[in-house]
Amino acid sequence: MGYEIDNLDRGIMKCLSKDGRMSFTEIASQLDVTEKTVRLRYKNLIDHGVMEVVGVVNPTALGIKSGAIIQLKVTSRAIHQAIAALKEIREVRYITMITGPYSLLVQIAVPGQEDITSVLYRINDIPCITEVNTIIQLDVYKNTYDYF
Repeated sequence: MGYEIDNLDRGIMKCLSKDGRMSFTEIASQLDVTEKTVRLRYKNLIDHGVMEVVGVVNPTALGIKSGAIIQLKVTSRAIHQAIAALKEIREVRYITMITGPYSLLVQIAVPGQEDITSVLYRINDIPCITEVNTIIQLDVYKNTYDYF
């Protein structure tokens, strides 16, 4: 990465992870530095890829109220093919490679339970996926972007 973050950078990121619209002046006041210092540090964090600025959508407000975590077994040497196919499914919001009997874990977010079935049919149509284990999410108690 090439950019070493320090406690001031962490403080800026913590402030913005709680309120992404917090002004540089307010952050500076909380961290006891100048607004210019915050502005320059913020630019460095963005420029070095340490932080991104995005709008986080509340899925429930959009009617997306159901989800599942799905473990997938993939045929030998087809992991990249499986990942590429999964990326094409809009409802798949998270893909990670894992250890253990399953190669991949994906998380989906959909409006209702019947939509989970629809996505599972599409996942099952991916030829290199050999086994699927689905865990239905009943409720979410914590979902944070605060890493500090």
